[in-house]
Amino acid sequence: MTKFLLFIFFLFIGVFGYSQQKVQNQNYQTVGYINNDGKIQNQNYQTIGYINADGKVQNQNYQTVGYINVDGKIQNENYQTIGYINEDGKVQNSNYQTIGYINKDGKVQNQNYQTLGYLPAVDKKWAAAFFFFFFTK
Repeated sequence: MTKFLLFIFFLFIGVFGYSQQKVQNQNYQTVGYINNDGKIQNQNYQTIGYINADGKVQNQNYQTVGYINVDGKIQNENYQTIGYINEDGKVQNSNYQTIGYINKDGKVQNQNYQTLGYLPAVDKKWAAAFFFFFFTK
């Protein structure tokens, strides 16, 4: 469940303004960055993927690894629904079981309210693409 919530956390990481968004783990250590052009980088600034304005998530070779729909539905590369993120920040798996929360302040928590990481100033609906690159290896 924790891995899935981390997936949700990082699948939706957004593209904001002209600055780089920092992604931090529960210990406030930087684990990556999101550039305003949708480029996803690790903590060493190596490009590991992209998230497009249409919600398509791609790896560094531009192969599609997943999708996030405007309604909060999360799909894998084969368009199979693997989860949901609700307007209130509740994250659910494909069976509608609550597996975590993305709070307005950027804190991401699992179903037991344990903090997994931080994305300050990032809209919750964009809070997850990194998982494709960091937590599924």
